[in-house]
Amino acid sequence: RYDSSKGWEAFGLKDKIGAFIQGGANFLSSIGIPMKLGISIIAVLVASFAATTLDTATRLQRYVIQELAATVHIKPLTNKYAATGLAVALGGMVAMLPANATSGPGSGGLILWPLFGATNQLLAGLAFMVIVFYLRRRNKPIIFALVPMIVMLIMPAWAMLWNMFNKGSGWYFNPDKQHLFLFGIAVIALQVWMMLEGLLVWTRSKGLLEEQLPELSTIRPAVAPSPAGGSN
Repeated sequence: RYDSSKGWEAFGLKDKIGAFIQGGANFLSSIGIPMKLGISIIAVLVASFAATTLDTATRLQRYVIQELAATVHIKPLTNKYAATGLAVALGGMVAMLPANATSGPGSGGLILWPLFGATNQLLAGLAFMVIVFYLRRRNKPIIFALVPMIVMLIMPAWAMLWNMFNKGSGWYFNPDKQHLFLFGIAVIALQVWMMLEGLLVWTRSKGLLEEQLPELSTIRPAVAPSPAGGSN
């Protein structure tokens, strides 16, 4: 049923999800959980993961839109409702596109799916960069975060560049995957930009704490006295 000798690209989205669910249920059956119950458990986990991913991605995209709008002075998009609306609209438009000539509307997520792995790992590398600078500003040891940061910034970028430029199946040489090549270039450019920003402030960041936020007021609000004879 799941003969992958022709590659996973030969399967549709339904078959790929089905293979994951049934495979997970097979693992659960090895510890005594019935197959039907295992399928239900894994299916619920997949649905829950999809819902939380959608919520998190929309929220993060809203933050990005607001920050970019503030940088380039597009005031309407600095509003959280307008930014959220744009994020939802863009996501919905991509989702409803057909991934290819043989798939119908609703499979648009597969258009950018090949970029997911590398971009996800690059985000992990940038998260490590934030941790490294946080520790460096406080004169704390950073080697345990610096090493994985370097690995997570180099290896996914290397993998993406291989997917873009290898002569066998590179996106650059495939007319049907030029959109992946362009998005890949944009992702690599943003990563290089962030790394250069980090290098520029590296020597000036040691021991330099961020500006402290003002403390919250500790004055308790006045409470009006209860009317005479009233209950507490």
